Amino acid sequence: MSEEILINVTPPETRVAVIENGVLQELIIERSCKIGLVGNIYKGQVCRVLPGMQAAFVDIGLARSGFLHLSDLCSKELEKKGSANIEHYLHEGQHIIVQVFKDPLGTKGARLTTDISIPSRFQVYMPYSNTTGISQRIECAEERVRLKNCLEQFRQEHDCGGFITRTAAECVEDSVLIADMEFLLKLWESIRTKIATAAPKQFIHKDLPLSVRTLRDLYRDGIERIRIDSKETYLRLIEFAEVFVPDIVPVIEHYTGECPVFDIYSVEDEIEKALARKVKLKSGGHLVFDQTESMTTVDVNTGGYVGGRNLEETIFKTNLEAAQAIARQLRLRNLGGIIIIDFIDMKSAEHRGQVLQALERHLEKDRAKTKISEVSALGLIEMTRKRTRESLEHIMCEPCCACGGRGVLKTAESVCLEIFREIIREVRQYKVQQILVLASTEVAEMLLDEKADMLAELEAFLDVQIKFRSESGYNQEQYDVVLL
Repeated sequence: MSEEILINVTPPETRVAVIENGVLQELIIERSCKIGLVGNIYKGQVCRVLPGMQAAFVDIGLARSGFLHLSDLCSKELEKKGSANIEHYLHEGQHIIVQVFKDPLGTKGARLTTDISIPSRFQVYMPYSNTTGISQRIECAEERVRLKNCLEQFRQEHDCGGFITRTAAECVEDSVLIADMEFLLKLWESIRTKIATAAPKQFIHKDLPLSVRTLRDLYRDGIERIRIDSKETYLRLIEFAEVFVPDIVPVIEHYTGECPVFDIYSVEDEIEKALARKVKLKSGGHLVFDQTESMTTVDVNTGGYVGGRNLEETIFKTNLEAAQAIARQLRLRNLGGIIIIDFIDMKSAEHRGQVLQALERHLEKDRAKTKISEVSALGLIEMTRKRTRESLEHIMCEPCCACGGRGVLKTAESVCLEIFREIIREVRQYKVQQILVLASTEVAEMLLDEKADMLAELEAFLDVQIKFRSESGYNQEQYDVVLL
């Protein structure tokens, strides 16, 4: 498999594209006006405790207070007190050190934790924890034992907190892992120094910028090239890599081609497709994505695909193709939370099982944690995908000013009838003789054409003169009834 990472840097934003076999699989966007908060550490002040929710709101100096649930308190503190009551841990006005683990989404504030974690290339350091862990993606039993021993020995020698070994640490020499852990301890000491002198609601520490995090989090064995179209960012990444991950320096390239770096694999076109509601499948079928506040639904349709020897085989092949496309779209669109997938109904239990296995297999590449249920009696698959940042749609789009995000507009006829009701209401209330109606071109034309007879009857019934003026700037649902 050919894998590549493209980094496009401009003053307003940084964009990272993960390419597999020439196809865009994942896109991360960070805009300078709205940089992500995940990983940031603050000295917060508890502003409200909610016993009924076993949670608290913490003011960290942002527009909206962060949300801290009992389950996100430091594990050491939970073990020490052993209480399931948030009031035994927090009170209003209390100063606490918190870290953002989920960016603000929509109208919700950031999700917070007091279980601080500081990531590096090979490890994650948890200063308030006593445990060690190994990434589940490292499957070799002998390698897991070696890494576990390395972590435990280091912790005993330095009397420090806990560590989690990341996937990138597999087969890495102990000396490199130890150097990585020593770096994390030094970084934590510098953070502790800032904590000691920080005022309430003050920012203390932030994670690396997106371009550098790309080297730390996204690079893995098999990635052939990392292309950056900014000379300044390229030099910064080389400097970082030479110190922390020298083995990846050869794959980092400064892209100087005349063609924009994202045009190499038609990334811009793929972004436009990822913002569309409908996704076409090669077979002729298609997917329909509907993202709501509570969940995302995915509907699978055969469309124009009529291949196969019989209907069941046609449906089975369409569902298999859809499983691969859905896994890719979830990553690309960064859809999280509850996801309901409505595959085309399959009579064969074997086919249902194979489609479910195909979906699980394609989701294995996803860095976000996913959990999938069995196929329900209604043929639906329920799954969850961990959400840590805004979806692609929420970053790049806003609700339509015409429909308010509903995705539909009232018909011109519906608006005409609504205008008639409003005219009746106004005339009966104010006893006027003349009315001016301002409406969109489509509605005004219908009122003066198809609805002319109804309009004449209304004027005679109300004994009022009704005038119309077409407003090109109005959308189909907009209108104003002006009393003259």
